[in-house]
Amino acid sequence: MTRLALVFAALITIATVAAQTPAPPPFDLDEATIADLQQRMASGRDTARSIAEKYLARIDAVDRSGPALHSVIEINPDALAIADRLDTERRSGQTRGPLHGIPILLKDNIATADRLMTTAGSLALAGVTPPTDAFIVGRLRQAGVVVLGKTNLSEWANFRSTHSTSGWSGRGGQTKNPYALDRNPSGSSSGSGSAVAANLAAAAIGTETDGSIVSPSNNNSLVGIKPTLGLLSRSGIVPIAHSQDTAGPMTRTVADAAVLLGAMAGADRDDPATQGGADLRLRSGRTRGSAPADYSASLDVNGLRGARIGVVRNRLFGGNVAADRLADAAIAEMKKQGAVIVDPANMPTLGKFDDSELDILLYEFKADLNKYLAWLGPASPVHSLKEIIAFNDAHKDQEMPYFGQEIMVMAEKKGPLTSAKYKAALVSNHRLSRTLGIDAVMTKYRLDALVAPTGGPAWLTDLVNGDSGTASAPAPSSVAAVAGYPHITVPAGYFRGLPIGISFIGRAWSEPTLIKLAYAYEQATKLRRPPTFPATADLSR
Repeated sequence: MTRLALVFAALITIATVAAQTPAPPPFDLDEATIADLQQRMASGRDTARSIAEKYLARIDAVDRSGPALHSVIEINPDALAIADRLDTERRSGQTRGPLHGIPILLKDNIATADRLMTTAGSLALAGVTPPTDAFIVGRLRQAGVVVLGKTNLSEWANFRSTHSTSGWSGRGGQTKNPYALDRNPSGSSSGSGSAVAANLAAAAIGTETDGSIVSPSNNNSLVGIKPTLGLLSRSGIVPIAHSQDTAGPMTRTVADAAVLLGAMAGADRDDPATQGGADLRLRSGRTRGSAPADYSASLDVNGLRGARIGVVRNRLFGGNVAADRLADAAIAEMKKQGAVIVDPANMPTLGKFDDSELDILLYEFKADLNKYLAWLGPASPVHSLKEIIAFNDAHKDQEMPYFGQEIMVMAEKKGPLTSAKYKAALVSNHRLSRTLGIDAVMTKYRLDALVAPTGGPAWLTDLVNGDSGTASAPAPSSVAAVAGYPHITVPAGYFRGLPIGISFIGRAWSEPTLIKLAYAYEQATKLRRPPTFPATADLSR
C-alpha cells in the first residue's frame, strides 16, 4: 500500500471512529405522533403524566448528558402537575381535543406567565416573569397541552450580530444538531428543531422573521409551517419586526403541524394583524369564536392529484448540488402523484429586496422591542434596546465571548417608524414580493403552490467565524417572509446523513392548500428518519 493510500485509510478510520458515539437508550415514544400519544392515553397504556415523565427522562439522557444537545433551556417545574390535572379531566370523561395531555416545548422568546422564564436566550432578561401568557400559549393551554419547557435559540432570535453562530445564546450555550453533533441546527428556532428531531417532546413551537422556522426544520428533518402573517397572534412574543414576525409549529409529521397550527389560530385584540381579513382567514381553516381551526380536511393522501406546482429555479437552485438533486427527485414524485409541474416558474423580483429587508427589520426591531420591554413593566432589568446594548457591554465575558452586537447597534441608530425611508421601503418590498413576486407568478401559471429546496445540508458549527462564510444553498424563505405569505417545509431526503427539505409556498391564507400538498408528498415518500447522534457527518455515504 502506498503512503498516500495509508494516509487515506487512516483518515477514513479516524472519521469512522469519530462518528461512532454511544447511542442513547431505546425510547418508548420514539417518533410517536400526536395521534399515537392520544391512542396510548385512550387505551390506558399511558397517561399524560407517564408520557411527560418519559419525555423528561429522554431530555435528561439526550439533552443534559449523552449527546448533550443543549436544545432545552429550561424545564417547567409544573409540567407533571399540569399533566395530573389533565389526567383527572380524562378520567371524568372530559377531553379537550387532539392536544389533550400532549407535551410540547416552546421557544424561549414566547412568554409564559408561570415559573418558566422568557429571555430570548439573553441573560439581560433572566428572572423576568411576563405579566401574561403569550396569546398562542393561552390557546395551547386551552387545547390541553402540557408545556414541558422552553427551548434554546439563537440569542435575540439571531438579530444581534452580523457574525453570529446560529443556535448559541448567552443563557443556553450552543445547540447541537442530532444528525451530526458538529453541524449546526440552524437558527433562530434551533432548540425547537433539535429537540423535536431528537424526540424530546411531541412537538415544539418556533418563531420566524426570515427562515427561523423553515431553516431549522430543514436541518433537522422536520415539518415546519411559517403561516400567513396574521394567522397567529404575536402578542407576548419577543419581537424582531411586526411586518414579518410569526410563530409556527415544528413537528415530525404534517398532521401534527396541522393540529398545532389550528389550535394556535385566533383573533387577538392585542395584535391588529389578526383582526383584518376575517373571511379569508376562515377559508384558511379558522372558525369563528374561540374554537380551534380545523385543518383535518386538508390531510388528503391524494392532495397532489391535479395540483399545479411551479418550480422556482432562478436563484433558488444552483447553490448546492445535493439540495438540487433531492428537490428534483421530490418534484418527480409530485408529478408521479398526479401534479401538473410548471418548470420553470421563475420569479424575476427575487433578490431585489434583500438589502432593504434588513433596513426595515432594523427600524422595526428598535420600535417593537422597546414596546415589548415596556409591556414587561418595571420588574424587567432592561427597558429599552439601548439598555440591552449597555448590559451586553457590561457582561462581555458571558454575552459576547464569540461575537458582538453590531445589528443591535445599527438598529439603535434608526429613527421612528414615521420615517419616509422606512415607509417607502416597506411599500416597495411588499410590491416586489407580493404583487410582482408570488402573486404574479402564481397568477401567470395558474398555480396552487411554488416549490424549491428549503436549503442545503447543515454547515459546521464555527464559534470562530460564525455562520458567515459557511455557504449553503440559497433559501426560499425570504420571499415568503417579506410578503407575509405561508411557507411549509417537509423532509425531502438526506445527503451524507444530513437532512434536506422541500418547500411549498403559496398566496396569503393558502394554508389548507399547502398542507394538502405537503401531506400528500409526505405520505407518498415518508422520508423522515430519526437521528442517531453521530459526532460528525458520514462522508462515506
